[in-house]
Amino acid sequence: MPESDPKVVNETKSEQSSAGHSARSRVSTATPSSSRPVSRINTASSRRVVTRSGRRSDHGWNSSAREELSGENADKDVDDDSDDDDDDDSQKRVSSEFLDFGGLDIYNDDGWDTDLEAEPEVAKSADNDVPGRQIYIDACKLDGVIPASYFLRHMTDSSLDLRHHGLGADGMRPLAVALVMNTSILKLNLEDNWLDVEGGRYVCEMLSENCYITDIDLSNNRLGVEFAQQFVAVVVHNSTVTHVTLAGNNLNDKAAEYLAEAIMSTSHIEYLDLRNNKLGEAGGVALGPALAENSSIRYLDLSWNNIRRKGAVSIANGIKQNVLIQNLNLSWNGFGIDGAKALGEALKVNPVVEELDISNNRFTTEAAVLFGKGLAVNETLKSLKMGKNPMQSAGCFAVCSAIAKNSGCILQNLDFSDIMVNADFLELFKKVSDQLPGIKLYHGGDGIPARPKARARPVVRLKNYLQKRGLRCAVLFNDSEHTMLVPKSSFIKGLQGLEINLTPEDIEEIVDELDVNSAGDVNYSGLILSPTDFTEKEKKMANTIQTTRTRTREDPQ
Repeated sequence: MPESDPKVVNETKSEQSSAGHSARSRVSTATPSSSRPVSRINTASSRRVVTRSGRRSDHGWNSSAREELSGENADKDVDDDSDDDDDDDSQKRVSSEFLDFGGLDIYNDDGWDTDLEAEPEVAKSADNDVPGRQIYIDACKLDGVIPASYFLRHMTDSSLDLRHHGLGADGMRPLAVALVMNTSILKLNLEDNWLDVEGGRYVCEMLSENCYITDIDLSNNRLGVEFAQQFVAVVVHNSTVTHVTLAGNNLNDKAAEYLAEAIMSTSHIEYLDLRNNKLGEAGGVALGPALAENSSIRYLDLSWNNIRRKGAVSIANGIKQNVLIQNLNLSWNGFGIDGAKALGEALKVNPVVEELDISNNRFTTEAAVLFGKGLAVNETLKSLKMGKNPMQSAGCFAVCSAIAKNSGCILQNLDFSDIMVNADFLELFKKVSDQLPGIKLYHGGDGIPARPKARARPVVRLKNYLQKRGLRCAVLFNDSEHTMLVPKSSFIKGLQGLEINLTPEDIEEIVDELDVNSAGDVNYSGLILSPTDFTEKEKKMANTIQTTRTRTREDPQ
């Protein structure tokens, strides 16, 4: 029997001694080795670690730790006399050095800036060593990312809410690594974490391997077109996710092509939220046929996009052929007359839609008439929202007339919010109420609003106030010579002493309206005399002043 190679023997010993260790001794979470939990989530060639001050450092790990964690020690010569105890001690030293976060307790929020939640501290024990916990810590250490203590405390919850945690792509990578093997979290909310394209890629790779998460919210993460392309692969590989929210992610018409492919490929997604994106006419054209073929979606939200013209018609035609969507939100688009007509045709044959929101879609009175033709025969719709459309009361009347003609109508809620209705509409709706006793109506009012009273000029209010109380202006404004001319400061001081609600702006308006001469004196005679009397008084005052000046020149004494 050939003599065994000592190097091979020691390599075998090393592998056996490390086989019983926890995830931290197998931490290929950040190294491209065969035992990696997520083979697709790669790690950058250069890493930054967290120093004792809690900041990132550009210094790499020491060579022994790096070699131990990457498996490179298997290629080195090992002393023939080393035993399993030495190997275990070496593993512990490396693990201890690897898990050193500068003396901070990652189970306590006091040492970190990542979470705002005030929750009880989780005691460290063997019971808390849930699958993926140590993997997450090790991945964070290698990537130079501070672990999110909220995630560590809630890894065993069925619902994990990480909204507004500022994870970014760097924080998402180790989180994705840990989520691959997590079997507890069923609902994951990552809204508003600035994941961008790279973070979206980590999410897609995680979802391709995780088979427990059923509900994921990725709203407002700027994922873009590349994510939509990767999302198709998620739909193919993942048969668990049923609820997907992608609102506010800059998904445009190009992204709609990939989303359409995903919609046609899926047979398990029941809830799809694409609101507040940049889907336009071309996007609607792409999504329409996909909706016609889909056999799983029951809730679809396309609100706050730019779908109009051919795109609106395509969406409506897709709904016409769809047999599963029950709740449809198309509000805040631009369907217009063409879209309204197509939706009316869809309602004639669609047997499943129960809730429809088409608020603010440029529906005119003509559009309401065309849409009403579908309501005249539809027998499944329970809630209809058409508020904020420029169809006026005549459009509401047309819709209500169509409902009145339909003996099989089962509408329970009719919403015309922000649309004024008239008496004719209200009279017609009484007949509809008799036909559908439980129906609820919402509208923007049933008459012309009363015109607000004109604001009284401050000078008029002041004059009325003085006359009612018989106040003498000469005394009020300290005009001892009764010239009806007082300094502006004395005039304002007099007004401020009155029990009348005059704002500084009102006082300035009164001063501007009354005559002010070049010396800055206010002529308050307008508060006492009528316009005619004031004119005559002004002439008399001018003549008196002129006469006084003439006499002064003639007789200086």
